[in-house]
Amino acid sequence: MKYLSIAAFFIISLFITPVPVFSADLDVLEIARRTQQVYESTSSFKADFRQTSSITGIRHRDRKGSGTMVIQKPGLLRWDYSSPDRQVLVSDGEEFSLYFAAENQMIVTPARQYLQEDVTYNFFSGSGEVLRDFDVSIVPANIEKEGSYAIRLIPKKAHGQVQLLYIWVDKSTFRINHLQILDHLGSTTDLHFYNMVVNEPFSKDFFHFIPPEGTEIIRQ
Repeated sequence: MKYLSIAAFFIISLFITPVPVFSADLDVLEIARRTQQVYESTSSFKADFRQTSSITGIRHRDRKGSGTMVIQKPGLLRWDYSSPDRQVLVSDGEEFSLYFAAENQMIVTPARQYLQEDVTYNFFSGSGEVLRDFDVSIVPANIEKEGSYAIRLIPKKAHGQVQLLYIWVDKSTFRINHLQILDHLGSTTDLHFYNMVVNEPFSKDFFHFIPPEGTEIIRQ
């Protein structure tokens, strides 16, 4: 599975502190506010993930992947894909590197500009604000899930890769357990998160990746 845009990945959950639920029927703005409070209080987040991407106009071409992701403030992230092929996406805050084992290739780009332009990274790293950056609305009844609140987010500022997001958050913790991203062509990326660990510090060395000898390095 080739690398999808970072917007299709970060969609990540930086959530730690459980937020008490006072009502079984919260409105979408309150759900967004409580979710914001939770990830703003998070310093690091680790989870296993499963990903499915469906490409518009190509039947029977769903792409599936899985692995482990880590985000640590400020500006550190790493996604390790274990299937279907090994891939590593890592940022040390200065450079953003994409390693593809199958192609024996690594692409390196400046991290600051790339991440600043990514609306979903800003959302989950705590540098964005849900109610400022998104129009929030209810979701269709047929995609609601027991035990989770679901809301629909549309970027207020036009984004080249993201048309809208659906997020599902646990009703007791307000941590994201499912994220769905739709692009402007109608393609869909689903990310499910589980085995979450929060506020476990990682060394900065973890966010540096040295590829195998002989890897082609492409700097952009």
